[in-house]
Amino acid sequence: MTPYQGHKPQEKKLITGIISVSRKGVGYVKWSIPTEGQDTSSTKQITPKDDIEVQPDNLGGALHNDIVEVELSGLFPRPKGKVLKVIERARTEFVCTLKEIRGGWVALADDGRFYRPIILVNTPVDAKSGLKILVKLVAFDGTSDPTGELLEVIGNAGDHRTEMNAIVMEHGFRTDFPEAVSAEAKNVELHQAESIAAESKNRADFRGVTTMTIDPADAKDYDDALSVQDLGNDEFEIGIHIADVTFFVRPGSALDDEAIKRGTSVYLVDATIPMLPLELSGNVCSLRQDEDRLAFSAIFKINSKGHVLDRRFERTIIRSDKRFTYEEAQEVLNTQEGPFLAELNTLRSLSRILRRERAKDGAIDFGDNEVRFVLDDTGKPLRVVRKERIETNLLIEEFMLLANREVAFFVSKLAEKTPDSPIFLYRIHDEPKADRIDELGTFVRAIGYDFKKGKKYTARDISDLLQQIQGKPEEHLIRTATLRSMAKAIYTTRNIGHFGLAFDYYTHFTSPIRRYPDMLVHRILASHLSGKPMSKQELSGLERMCIAASEQEAKAVSAERDSIRYKSVEFMLDKVGQEFSGVISGVTDWGLYVEEEESAAEGLVRIKALGDDFYNYNQKAYALVGERTKKKYTLGDKVRIKLTAADLSARTLDFELVK
Repeated sequence: MTPYQGHKPQEKKLITGIISVSRKGVGYVKWSIPTEGQDTSSTKQITPKDDIEVQPDNLGGALHNDIVEVELSGLFPRPKGKVLKVIERARTEFVCTLKEIRGGWVALADDGRFYRPIILVNTPVDAKSGLKILVKLVAFDGTSDPTGELLEVIGNAGDHRTEMNAIVMEHGFRTDFPEAVSAEAKNVELHQAESIAAESKNRADFRGVTTMTIDPADAKDYDDALSVQDLGNDEFEIGIHIADVTFFVRPGSALDDEAIKRGTSVYLVDATIPMLPLELSGNVCSLRQDEDRLAFSAIFKINSKGHVLDRRFERTIIRSDKRFTYEEAQEVLNTQEGPFLAELNTLRSLSRILRRERAKDGAIDFGDNEVRFVLDDTGKPLRVVRKERIETNLLIEEFMLLANREVAFFVSKLAEKTPDSPIFLYRIHDEPKADRIDELGTFVRAIGYDFKKGKKYTARDISDLLQQIQGKPEEHLIRTATLRSMAKAIYTTRNIGHFGLAFDYYTHFTSPIRRYPDMLVHRILASHLSGKPMSKQELSGLERMCIAASEQEAKAVSAERDSIRYKSVEFMLDKVGQEFSGVISGVTDWGLYVEEEESAAEGLVRIKALGDDFYNYNQKAYALVGERTKKKYTLGDKVRIKLTAADLSARTLDFELVK
C-alpha cells in the first residue's frame, strides 16, 4: 500500500489500497501515515483509523477487498475519495439467487456487500426465482449494472445441501473435482495394491507392531495412527505414523495442482469438502484398519517419566490393528477393560506427562466450546449438542504436537547446516499486541480476576488467567475474549516460534490428507533424509505458498462458521417470540451480541432496542453504559432475552432484552 505523501495544490492525490465495502455500499480504503522525512503538512492530523471514505456513486465498480487506486478529494471532516480504477479483483465468482424482474432474469449476490444486481448473459434452462447459482463476473465499471456468466446451478434456495454447497462456493471452494483430477485419483486407487506391495520392501516394516487409530466417530479419513512397543526397563517406543500422501500425489500432477488451489479440506456441519478426492482421502492414503498402508513416521523412544531419549523419522509400512473412536478408547480407559488396554494406558500416562510439561512452559489451552447439530433426513436441525473434549482427544493432540514440534526442530537444524537449502515451512503464532492484552486486562480485572499490568506479556500470563477461570460461570466468555485478543497463527518460512503453544519450533506434519502445508513439510523432510535437500530454486515459491495456504485456511474456517451460523438460525426459526437465558458475548457501538445458553446461537440486541437511555460504547471495559442512568451492559453478563426475528438468508437473529 502506498502512503500518502502530501501534495501541491494542483497535484492529484492517488492512493492504492484494499477497499472494504459495507452492506450499504460505502467503501473504505486504508492508507498509511507518511514515513519519516516525507512532507506531513497536509496529513499531520490523519491517523490510521481515518480510512478514506468512498460513497456508492464513486466506487467505480470496486467490490469488497479489491485492490483499487483512489483519488483523494478531501480531508475533513474525514478523508474522502473516488475510485479511479480497480487494479485487481479479490474474486470473480459469486453465489447468487436468481430473481425475475420486469420479465428478465437477474442474479442477486448472496454477499450483501455486492451492491448491484448482476445481468446474466446466459440463464438456466429451468430458470425460476429462488434458484441458487454460481456466477462469474464478466464486466463491471460502475457506470452500468454488472454483467455475469452462469457457471453452475447449485439448487433450490432453502434446501439443506444447496445451502451448504452455496456456503462453500461463496468462499471460493468447489464441491467437485475437475475430470483430470478424478481420473488420476481413480488410476491411483486402481493400482493401489501393487504400488504398496512394490514399495513395501523399501520401508521400515511396522506391520507386526501394535498400531491403532483414534478419531471422531464420523471421521471419513484417518491421517494418523499410533504404535506402542514396551522396550522394557521403563522405556517405550511410540510411533506416530502419518499417511504418506506425497508418495501418491507428485508435484506437477493434476492431483497436486488441485490440492495447491484448495489448500485445505473444509468442514461443514454435516459434511467434509475434501482437499483430495475420496479415492485418496477415504481409501488409498487413509490408515484404515486391517489394511497395509504407507506412512511417514516420527518414532520416539520415551521413558516412563516422559523424557524423549531418542527419535528418528522414516518412511514406513503399517497395518492398523484397531480403529477406535474417541469414545470407545475412553471407555476402555475408564473401565480398564477392552482391547489394547496396556497400550492405551501407556499412551495416556505419557500424554499426561507431556501435557503437564507444556503447561509448565506456559502453553495456553483455550479449551473448546464447539457445538454439534443433530439433523433429520432433510438436514433440518432437531437439537444442538455441545461437543465435549475428553481425555482421548487430549491424548491424540499431545502426540501430534510432539511430532510437529520435533520435525520442525530436526529439519531446522539440518537446514542451518545446508547453505543451499536453508528454508523450511513453519506454523507460527506471534505475540499479541500489548494494547489488545491491556484491554483484556482491564476487562478481567473489572470482574474480579488478577491479571498483571505491564508492557510485556508472556504465554504464562495468559495461561495463568485461564487457570483462574476454570469452572467459573464466565469461563467461556473470558476464553473467547482472550482468544480474540491473540494474533492469528499462520504459515511462513520465517520462524518466530509459536506463542500459544510456547514452542520455539513448530510446523504442521500430521494432517497431509486435509492440509497442503503438511504435504510440503513431508517433501522437505524427505529430501533432507535422502541426503539430497531441496534446493533454493525448488523452494523459491515456498513463502508465496505459505501465504496462499494461510488465506485458504482462513476461508475454510469462515465457511465452517457460516454453516454453523446458518443451522443456528434455522434451529431458531420456529422460536420467534420465545424467551431464553443468554450471556453477552460481544459489545459494539451498535448493540450487544448475546449467545443463547443452550444452543449457543448468537443474536444482536440493537442499541436502539435498549430504549430507556442513550448508551455509549466503552471499548476498554467491553461495555455499553447509559448516559443518564449509568446502567452498564458488560461482556459476560447474564441476561434474559426474547427472540424477535430470525433471517435465514442473512443468517442473523435479533433479540431484545426482557426487562
